[in-house]
Amino acid sequence: MIIELLAPAGNLEKLKIAFQYGADAVYLAGQHFGLRSAANNFSTDEISEAIRFAHDRHKKVYITVNAFLHDREMEHLPDFIKTLDQLGPDALICSDAGVVKTALKYSTIPIHISTQASVINSYHAQAWKNLGAKRIVVGRELSIKEAAILKKNTGLEIEMFVHGAMCMAYSGHCSFSTYVAKRDSNRGGCIQNCRFNYTLSSEDTTPQKAYFLSSKDLCGFRLLDQFIAAGINSLKIEGRMKSNLYIATCVRAYAQAIKEIETGSSLRTDFWMNELKKVPHRDYTEASLLTPAGPNSVYSGEKESGKEYKLAGTVLEVDPEKNRFAFHVKNRLYPGDVIEILPFSGDTIFNEIKEMVNMAEQIIEVAQPGNVFWMPLKKGIEPQNVARILR
Repeated sequence: MIIELLAPAGNLEKLKIAFQYGADAVYLAGQHFGLRSAANNFSTDEISEAIRFAHDRHKKVYITVNAFLHDREMEHLPDFIKTLDQLGPDALICSDAGVVKTALKYSTIPIHISTQASVINSYHAQAWKNLGAKRIVVGRELSIKEAAILKKNTGLEIEMFVHGAMCMAYSGHCSFSTYVAKRDSNRGGCIQNCRFNYTLSSEDTTPQKAYFLSSKDLCGFRLLDQFIAAGINSLKIEGRMKSNLYIATCVRAYAQAIKEIETGSSLRTDFWMNELKKVPHRDYTEASLLTPAGPNSVYSGEKESGKEYKLAGTVLEVDPEKNRFAFHVKNRLYPGDVIEILPFSGDTIFNEIKEMVNMAEQIIEVAQPGNVFWMPLKKGIEPQNVARILR
């Protein structure tokens, strides 16, 4: 493996999608101590199942324990750490030095330092190494070259964000949500105020609406060769709260591109970039990966078109004897619609719906969300393949 691809897992279904589409590892949160309180975080039983599913496939699971905690919360942390130690995740992602010391005291789980800790220099990284950390998720203010220097100076593993939403605060240290909604972004309650459309006004100008606090989304796809050449250990995709289609599309693009590089095949940059444009995003920027992010990385609010790709559904099962597959519908479908099935490997499979036959072998005129119907089987289609449709 030339570089690890690390994907978000907001729930068990997304975790399985990420692994099936090529992720080497996922990161997820338990019910407490994480920074995505609005996500469908994992119960203890679900964490156990996630780890078992991953390890059976020689994959890894990292648990986020990256909120900044008060004393009253620290009192409950040891029990959670002991539970995780028994379940055997591959790392804990932490921001708080007190959390790190507690984790090391009550478990043998490797420690990764979250981007929330804003590590952007070798001295800071070395301090975490002295405390027992094995990996640094560097602050998003760092370039690839700067991250490589940090790795060389400390010997630590380095993880960098390669794709997803960006925060215009310093590596997520924002208090906007706290003041506006009394929900602390540094403790899992961010309502993403920066994403709102605000009105700017002054005595001298006409009021104007603008997304002046919102960054474009990060996309480092065109820099894959530079990440690899710099010796970066792990590339991280943001988005535990995003859709199944987002997970499938992004993981598939990066995983297959990395495979193309690894095998010496021609990297289909334009093809995969076009795929990445088929998920909702706020334009794309390389942010600070090459040079410090500037005004051109601020989101303007404009959209390329009025249409966007939606999740059409999922392949439920394959019936090779009758040369058909069962399709579980997520968005309403009609005869004549063309769905795009994303295989786990290989190119997109286009499938026009000519006739829909339900499980009772009856022809239906419309498939509602939750319905299941049969479609003719094509080579490369497998159970759990995700499909999209342009609406």
